[in-house]
Amino acid sequence: MKKMRIMLVVAMFALVSAVSAQTSLGVKGGVNMSNFYGDDLDDQNVKIGFHVGLAADYEFAYNSAIQTGLFFTTKGAKYSESIGDATADFTVNPMYLQLPVHYAYKLDVTPGTRIVFHAGPYVAYGIGGKSKLSGSLGDWEDETEWDVFGDNGFLKNFDAGLGLGVGAEFGPILLDLGWDMGLVDIADSDQGSIKNQNAYLSVGYKF
Repeated sequence: MKKMRIMLVVAMFALVSAVSAQTSLGVKGGVNMSNFYGDDLDDQNVKIGFHVGLAADYEFAYNSAIQTGLFFTTKGAKYSESIGDATADFTVNPMYLQLPVHYAYKLDVTPGTRIVFHAGPYVAYGIGGKSKLSGSLGDWEDETEWDVFGDNGFLKNFDAGLGLGVGAEFGPILLDLGWDMGLVDIADSDQGSIKNQNAYLSVGYKF
């Protein structure tokens, strides 16, 4: 019985060591370029935002991995309108916690350097953000803000979609260029659909 317990403990340590050897953690962050798409959503401008979070990479086979993590990310869109001397700007700045689950194929280029192609779904949940409307006419200017989500907002908290990207690993240094396309209508009304789309550039470090 004692020998069996010792063998079980050894086996557990071996399993943990194997998983640890295959799984790496890191931090990533970078720039977002987002807007909306859907019904009657013409003439919106790209809104610049950011993302930052913890990344995990599980290599389950040679040059194949599952990449995931948890990221704080900003999305949204900007709208501008000008008629004569009157101008109006409307900015939507939702903030999400986002969890991607991507399959990644890693192509060896040189020792320590790999090109990474990845794609898969994501889920996200809105945790805050503001909409801002500002306008001017001659010397008159005004600005107002309200919440994106909640009782006074017009967006649903839940979002999900598909993402794809290409990146590079230079030893522990990570670079990534990707795009997420929302598949869920996030409009909290029946007056047309609103869906997220976001391009991003990330840099990171793998421990």
